[in-house]
Amino acid sequence: MNKNVGNTDKIIRIILALIAAYFAYSLELETAWTSYALYTVSIVLLLTSLLGTCGLYYLIGKSTCAVDLDKK
Repeated sequence: MNKNVGNTDKIIRIILALIAAYFAYSLELETAWTSYALYTVSIVLLLTSLLGTCGLYYLIGKSTCAVDLDKK
């Protein structure tokens, strides 16, 4: 898959991942699945920002990266 996540999008994803991980760790939630869900969201956001590709963006044909996706 081509890179489709731009720099600004990466920074936003990293910040949101840190916030989600913080809330999952610090809050004593009544159900354990909510903290697991927050950890999962955090991991997915970190992976997509580090790899530079987003599967959802790929499916809908969106790109926030400055690279032209039509060139190979």
